[in-house]
Amino acid sequence: MHEIDPGFLALPHRQLADAALDRARSLGVQHADFRFERIRYQHIRARDGQLQGASESEDVGLAVRVIHRGAWGFASGVVLDPAEAVRLAETAVATAELASAMTPSPVELAPEPVHADETWVSSYDIDPFAVPLDEKVALLTGWTARLLADPRVEHASAAVQLVLENKFYADLDGTTTTQQRVRVDPEAEVYGSNAERGIFDSMRTIAPPAGRGWEYLTGAGGHDWDEELATLPELLEEKLHAPSVEAGRYDLVIHPSNLWLTIHESIGHATELDRALGYEANYAGTSFATLDKLGSLQYGSPIMHVTGDRTVEHGLATIGYDDEGVAAQSWDIVKDGVLVGYQLDRSMAKLHPDLNEGRSNGCAYADSPGHIPIQRMANVSLQPAVDGPSTEELIADVQRGLYVVGDRSWSIDMQRYNFQFTGQRFYLIEDGQLRGQVRDVAYQATTTDFWGSMSAVGGPNTWVLGGAFNCGKAQPGQVASVSHGCPTALFREVNVLNTTAEAGH
Repeated sequence: MHEIDPGFLALPHRQLADAALDRARSLGVQHADFRFERIRYQHIRARDGQLQGASESEDVGLAVRVIHRGAWGFASGVVLDPAEAVRLAETAVATAELASAMTPSPVELAPEPVHADETWVSSYDIDPFAVPLDEKVALLTGWTARLLADPRVEHASAAVQLVLENKFYADLDGTTTTQQRVRVDPEAEVYGSNAERGIFDSMRTIAPPAGRGWEYLTGAGGHDWDEELATLPELLEEKLHAPSVEAGRYDLVIHPSNLWLTIHESIGHATELDRALGYEANYAGTSFATLDKLGSLQYGSPIMHVTGDRTVEHGLATIGYDDEGVAAQSWDIVKDGVLVGYQLDRSMAKLHPDLNEGRSNGCAYADSPGHIPIQRMANVSLQPAVDGPSTEELIADVQRGLYVVGDRSWSIDMQRYNFQFTGQRFYLIEDGQLRGQVRDVAYQATTTDFWGSMSAVGGPNTWVLGGAFNCGKAQPGQVASVSHGCPTALFREVNVLNTTAEAGH
């Protein structure tokens, strides 16, 4: 395990915390917590063998949150001085005093054991910010030059986003945590055209972003980039010449590189309790999976087992402790196809003590020191069958269907119920055999019909931890990274649209 970056530890976070919390205590608050964060970002882009851009930024600041007179108060700043920490505490209390007149029910927090002076570091080998910039640029420009050398490729691009997040948390109960997370998001894409058909299209890598270090891009982190890059030109050429799909009902064998996004939109967001309660509606709607359906809603087939998890290794939402000082946990969301749990923060856990035994499951997070923590998504994952089939065995069980690989576009309604998804590539299945790519495909369903049609899930050898860096939520908007693990799975008789035909309607 790596040590916390000494540069972060040298910053005066403990002095600032003491000043802010002491002042909040003297003003008679019911609760106060303090966050000090330093987040480093780097984004590098290459195209056709040339560097397109490289940027690096750093976000450093402190935040004070209080409950006073039954209401939330919050303030944040960037001046690293104890007097500023005191001022922020006073501002947070003054904000709570104003908010108390508009708060119909007093805010209370579910209890959490004290975690005193705890340290947590995510699992990675090489700090990406310790790697020289020219080495990172050489890798990406080398990828695109290699791809462009293939005559089937007209253009090639590659990019990587890198994040190093340090966070110190303290509260009046005595919890203090210091954490460090590293995450990387690399991708490469090739572009081409078929002049005879008037088609321009692309093919992208399906390697997911991960809570790993630079080793992930050099082949030591569990993914063979050379092998995947070598396949892109051929996959693109096949896609450009593939026939357009015939709309209708198909069995779908869906690879984790596509299914993770369907999980994210139709299960992950739908089981955030603030959406189910109607608290969150501004950004992307509420949820059909309302609290009155807990324990009775048949979310999917009996083989469906979905967990929330803040502990899985290399997960983008994996932490040691959340932004309310709650230790990371894992729990059931859907069990035997039935809705059995939600994602909670401490205030919602207090309001609904029947959930998670009255304890938050560690789902509070702010994307910067300038934002207040909100209820945020865990790594929501579909579990494999212990002795489940391989992807090849799932395909062999299909007479007429499609094999779906890679994510592309998606659309889902404001209740997380009606949706359609496309993908990077679709292969026709006939009599248990792959018959080549087809194009212009989208699958469409309601959430419960889709998951209810799941007839088989693959074994552990098919399970992949996918995810994204750009999950948006709340007003003002916040962006968070989250992973979703799943096996390859088989869905029966799903409605498939021809997107070209639909575009003419």
